Amino acid sequence: MEYVHNGRVLQIADAHTHIYPKKIADKAVHAVGDFYHIPMTCGGTAEDLLASGEQIGTQSYLVCSVATKPEQAASITNFIAEACREHPQFVGLGAYHQDVEDPEGLLASVKTLGLYGIKLHSDFQRCNIDDPKLMPVYKMLCELDLCVLFHMGDDRYDFSSPARLVRVLEKYPHLRCIAAHFGGYQRWKEAKACLAGAGENLYFDTSSSLAFLGKEQAEEMIYTFGPDRMLFGTDFPMWSHADELQRFLSLSLPDTAVDAILSKNFQQFFKKNV
Repeated sequence: MEYVHNGRVLQIADAHTHIYPKKIADKAVHAVGDFYHIPMTCGGTAEDLLASGEQIGTQSYLVCSVATKPEQAASITNFIAEACREHPQFVGLGAYHQDVEDPEGLLASVKTLGLYGIKLHSDFQRCNIDDPKLMPVYKMLCELDLCVLFHMGDDRYDFSSPARLVRVLEKYPHLRCIAAHFGGYQRWKEAKACLAGAGENLYFDTSSSLAFLGKEQAEEMIYTFGPDRMLFGTDFPMWSHADELQRFLSLSLPDTAVDAILSKNFQQFFKKNV
């Protein structure tokens, strides 16, 4: 279907989603909900994602999953790659864990499988994003032209604080990365202060934030970071596509910013047509 808003057909890409194998999807979704104390109403399979996205005409999806143990990283990466082969509208990220035995081999596999980078969720993985053991990983990502999607923020922990990302980008300014959740879930004031202009290849997504930020604060952060650096993301299955798009379109943004955030920046970052 097409989504029409104010007489215009919108092109929509979702830059932050999670999918799981069918046999563990329900368990994984509820575990995430328990971690954040948020009721989960969406399923977690690729089919659930597509059904939710089709309600608003989503054309592309960034898909990933998190490795909470080092031995999970390779199997999750292979699962995501297979999902991308089955669904050409998917753009995939491999899984990474700070304690994998063969970092070089895993990242080479991510590249060979046609994935675009890796996802890190430091709160789940209990590792600072500026941990010294991750620094060689960021160097390899730069060399392989792979990106990283960082879960950012959470005021209960400091693993992925905005200040830690600043330290990473000071050392690797060419690292192509997305700071999720407006740069810091529940730490938006700190994100705004730390991350504006922090890296030439630093982007942000809107996921799991618009339900909590006031419209004025969200608009202010978009203009602080730059509409050309923002990506629309749902954090599915945390939120449905219809609800997140409604929240986004309630902001007072010009059409040029809406189009950039919903699709054009995604296309530029991933060098892939929406």
